[in-house]
Amino acid sequence: MTKLSPENGFAIIDKEPGWTSHDVVARARKILDTRKIGHSGTLDPPASGILILGIGKATRLLRFITDLQKEYVATMVLGSETDTLDAAGEITETTKHLPSLSQLQESASTYVGNIQQIPPMVSAIKIKGKRLYQLAREGKEIHRDPRNVTIHHIEICQSSESNVYQIKVSCGSGTYIRSLVSDIAKKSGSLAHVGTLRRTAIGSFDESFANPIDGVQVISMSEGLRDYDKISVSADVGERIKVGSVMEKEKLGIHSGRGPWPVINANDELLAVYENYNHGTVKPAVVISQD
Repeated sequence: MTKLSPENGFAIIDKEPGWTSHDVVARARKILDTRKIGHSGTLDPPASGILILGIGKATRLLRFITDLQKEYVATMVLGSETDTLDAAGEITETTKHLPSLSQLQESASTYVGNIQQIPPMVSAIKIKGKRLYQLAREGKEIHRDPRNVTIHHIEICQSSESNVYQIKVSCGSGTYIRSLVSDIAKKSGSLAHVGTLRRTAIGSFDESFANPIDGVQVISMSEGLRDYDKISVSADVGERIKVGSVMEKEKLGIHSGRGPWPVINANDELLAVYENYNHGTVKPAVVISQD
């Protein structure tokens, strides 16, 4: 990757286990000497893998990164459940029943598609102004409403240990792999927790794009939105884009797709991100100020 100006853009970080997502942001702020940095979605402290940071004006674009498909690789440890649903927690229950690979695969297949998932107590979700993990630390467990999530693909493979399996998951935003592993095990008549967890991709950004935090590199806002169909416009049309005009799809050359559409100039500089409006028109979701 080519290092560009750190003022506005994205950084694809390979988070180490033990770091919180906020730790990564704090370190990036120090390295890049700017306060305006955010991330596209929390990665649990014990987990490793891809965390995408938005720097400067790109913080306004992070929601488009959050919406991208994610890929994870985890180990499923059968025979015990913990209070955090991963290896960081205390064991709360055990079982001697260890389902076969085929049983686990059959159970996993029922979770592919649009499903409802109850988030774990140890999570960053806020309920009545307080994060669930804070309540969990106080020894409290409260009702959590199930949330709609999308699972695109699940693959389970046997490891060298009889009670440990590798699970690969492609999913939409908001999916908890810890809950998914627990649910698959319970559906198979057993218990399980996550041993290790790694996020291997966000959209088309796989591990080959990622750098350790101390080797942070910044890519352009346009490159960061590579998973969306870009619209390149002339200078004249660009002037209308800069002021946030509602545009006809035909004028922008949009003939299909649900959007959003990053709009760039001849130099591949991001001007705005447009989304569907009505009657064959699109409106700006974000306009990037040109200063």
